[in-house]
Amino acid sequence: MKIGLFFGSFNPIHIGHLIIANQVLNNTDIEKVWLVVSPQNPFKAEADLLHENKRLSLVKKSVSGDKRITASNVEFQLSKPSFTVNTLSYLEKKYPRYGFSLIMGSDSFQSLHKWRDFKSILNKYSIFMYKRPGVEVNNKLKAKIVIVDSPMLDISSTEIRELIRNGKSIRYLVPDKAREEIERHQYYKK
Repeated sequence: MKIGLFFGSFNPIHIGHLIIANQVLNNTDIEKVWLVVSPQNPFKAEADLLHENKRLSLVKKSVSGDKRITASNVEFQLSKPSFTVNTLSYLEKKYPRYGFSLIMGSDSFQSLHKWRDFKSILNKYSIFMYKRPGVEVNNKLKAKIVIVDSPMLDISSTEIRELIRNGKSIRYLVPDKAREEIERHQYYKK
């Protein structure tokens, strides 16, 4: 089975994430997308992160009913911060019959050279890339890239958190089930 791994903090998940997952599934040979919730990204401050189990719950609620997309907590049991190369190694051992690829935006790809053991990632895995507004695809690393045609939505979790802090609506930016949980528990209010 061909699995596309879409790593992210998902702090919170939003419709842009889900549109990209759907586009990958509709337009490539990827059979399932795993939304891998990263407990701690080495490039992001932990202070802004909602607890990993709460973020995982939001992702699960957002994809419930879609058998093609799975919320994954695989990185919760690995050492922190989360390094993609370690996660990939773990998944290869646990699921030897699966073929894994990465899903990432052109913005993340531009900093891939800063990732731990990025050359081994590039040698072993294909990257399904979606373009981000204002960030061209520059493949200086000579990665195996497949460009996924996807609408360029300029939606960010940072802006969604800011809207929440300012008492503004996040309707239509976040899946309804996730939005309801965010509002019920007053996540991101502080």
